[in-house]
Amino acid sequence: MMVTLISQNYSITASWVMIINSETLKQSILSSLADKEMRTILDSIMIHPKSIRDIIKETGIPHTTAYRKIKSMLSDRVIVVERIEITPDGKKYSMLRSALRSITVKYDIGQIFVEAEENISSMSKAAEEFFSLE
Repeated sequence: MMVTLISQNYSITASWVMIINSETLKQSILSSLADKEMRTILDSIMIHPKSIRDIIKETGIPHTTAYRKIKSMLSDRVIVVERIEITPDGKKYSMLRSALRSITVKYDIGQIFVEAEENISSMSKAAEEFFSLE
């Protein structure tokens, strides 16, 4: 089933692939891809959501750098808070996940084209596929 959904920021042209139309969002994605530490963070949270503490431990990125880059990517919507968990002693922490699974960039005579596959959770994808059965 091919669905085309168009908004100001992006349009979905295939099952989960979006064409990014927003110049701001394109720039955010390109900036994240150009920065080695941001790519490392994205790789860390691509499949499974993780807390900032776990990201820092896994990647070895310094605390202040990791917090600054994560804050930037959150505000740019390149990563998202999938859920908030509460420890037994009542402390809250966010579980972060990459908003995009794969990104394709094309440059052609002054124009940048960005296509991205949304990184939906496996449960959301299974539910979507289940309810779209005919």
